[in-house]
Amino acid sequence: MSDTPNLDNNCFRVPTADAVFRDTPSEHKPRILLLYGSLRSRSFSRLVVMEAARILEAMGAETAIFHADGLPLPDSEEVDHPKVKELRDRVTWSEGMVWCSPERHGAMTGIMKAQIDWIPLSLGAVRPTQGKTLAVMQVCGGSQSFNTVNQLRVLGRWMRMVTIPNQSSVPKAFLEFDDNDRMKPSGFYDRIVDVMEELVKFTYLTRDRSDYLVDRYSERKESAEQLMARVNQRSM
Repeated sequence: MSDTPNLDNNCFRVPTADAVFRDTPSEHKPRILLLYGSLRSRSFSRLVVMEAARILEAMGAETAIFHADGLPLPDSEEVDHPKVKELRDRVTWSEGMVWCSPERHGAMTGIMKAQIDWIPLSLGAVRPTQGKTLAVMQVCGGSQSFNTVNQLRVLGRWMRMVTIPNQSSVPKAFLEFDDNDRMKPSGFYDRIVDVMEELVKFTYLTRDRSDYLVDRYSERKESAEQLMARVNQRSM
């Protein structure tokens, strides 16, 4: 089983526990960015995100909520648009994220997707989402559904994020909040606490190790080949 003639031994690395845990843990609070997918004046995805932020802060995290009011449609403006820059700066700042969208026509909202579409896979040499943690949640106007959280998981994987196993789906969300826009005690609230707890744990586990965890053989090999091509090319 050790016969691997196709491996480039110059780029091949054997993962070890020592390599995973060699960096000294950071001491600052986990930095969590929260996005929601509605612009309604009484947006239940926003209210859920606000409850999640309170829970995260009670767990010792630092939070920021991005409000998509004024965010242009993807590619309709240049990337120096103030709202686009605000979103990208917040993504770069964060070590983990929470995405919460209403379900509309069986899918996430266009507002939710537009925010994610404005986040690039790379900003120069920096991949702003790669290796960061992600929790996905949704709110429903009717019966409970998981279409949106499943779609958000696909996007999280595409953005090379570490999407935690737990998730939240709140059915008939309009019944879950009181007149002060605070979430009532329920199993749905408890699930959000579970999800935020898991997110903080995974963020502590991965934030100082994300560069190592996403260091890939194929990319090391490609980089080496590109370097050789540049070094060996003939003078023009």
